Amino acid sequence: MARPPELSSRGHPRYSEQKANGIMRKDNTIMLDTRIILSGIWITVMLIYLMGDVLRIYSGDMARMEAGQPSSSVKWLGAAIIMLIPILMVFLSLALPQPVNRWANIIVAIGFFLFVLLDLRGYPSAYDRLLLVVSLVFNGITVWYAWNWT
Repeated sequence: MARPPELSSRGHPRYSEQKANGIMRKDNTIMLDTRIILSGIWITVMLIYLMGDVLRIYSGDMARMEAGQPSSSVKWLGAAIIMLIPILMVFLSLALPQPVNRWANIIVAIGFFLFVLLDLRGYPSAYDRLLLVVSLVFNGITVWYAWNWT
């Protein structure tokens, strides 16, 4: 005869560490797999960058920033590559093996952190600076999660 599961003080079954579909349960607490957390962080960073671009277009800041600078296909290709990296990291965070995944997240997050930090002064609007500082925080969180991933 099977033994009934132990119950917590609230009457819920107590789980020893179980892993199913990226979710681990321990003492009735749900903990997401690091892969899912990292992928979610990259989605957040990508949406922050996208929101900044949309606000820049609607506010007219994009036109002012472009004034006097010729627009070339090479410039837009560079912008596309920069925006493609977080999109790829959403997938790669879920698909790469753990050691490669860990280092890819650390390297790319530090790269974006430095890129944004060096370019922060080029954005005149308060909303842009706010969004970029928030993206720096999420890059730091990415490095922290990836570094502590064992």
